[in-house]
Amino acid sequence: MVADNSSTPLSVTLRVWRQAGPDQPGKFVDYPAKDLSPHMSFLEMLDVVNDELTTKGEEPIAFAHDCREGICGTCSCTINGKPHGPGRGVATCQVYMRSFRDGDVIVVEPFQAQPFPVIKDLVTDRSAFDKIMQAGGFITVRAGSAPDANSIPVPKEDADLAMDAAACIGCGACVAACKNASAMLFVAAKVSQLGLFPQGQPERDKRVLAMVGTMDSLGFGNCTNQYECSAACPKTISHDFIARMNRDYLAASFRHAFKPASASTGGAG
Repeated sequence: MVADNSSTPLSVTLRVWRQAGPDQPGKFVDYPAKDLSPHMSFLEMLDVVNDELTTKGEEPIAFAHDCREGICGTCSCTINGKPHGPGRGVATCQVYMRSFRDGDVIVVEPFQAQPFPVIKDLVTDRSAFDKIMQAGGFITVRAGSAPDANSIPVPKEDADLAMDAAACIGCGACVAACKNASAMLFVAAKVSQLGLFPQGQPERDKRVLAMVGTMDSLGFGNCTNQYECSAACPKTISHDFIARMNRDYLAASFRHAFKPASASTGGAG
């Protein structure tokens, strides 16, 4: 992966997917990027290329970004066929040009998944994740003053697992890496994050049924346990959470099927 850790400038060719809008045809366009510092980030390199395009009166490459610190997941794109590019446990903004060699052709494209339609160039609409969260990503809490932190003991193992799941930044790399465009790792992380705590128990069944049902309705594919999702995840979230969610879903489906009609709260649909 690492090509040159020196300060010697490098030049590469960017082969970027250009698409004017959601309903417009797209194509790859080559752009030279010369005399780059190996220590600049991938997004800084795109800034340099866009400055040059703007100076020449051409349309700059549209790409999404926000924190540029690997926290928000906004910068998501595919680099040389891999979501977020070379390296493990990093987002696109944490990829540095020293990961490439002088003279490389770097292919950059948006995440390819039906539920993530292209808005423009490298920018995709990932609001499908928001809809999944809206379906069940909440807990019931008492309004008013906050309870003492130690009033509800939580085993350290559960707390650690919940924190691991909560590391998910919703970038969508798991979907882009999966041959079926499955969102199982994302949903599993969110379901587990809330379901591991005592405060998350009242909606536990309703949550997993609603979130999985919404995921299916939005057109995400099925999981076939290839584990590309966890390999591409910038937070290295384990695919073990998928097994945990499947157990919760099975148990919730069983309880819902045998619940009296008068007490039914609805399922995934």
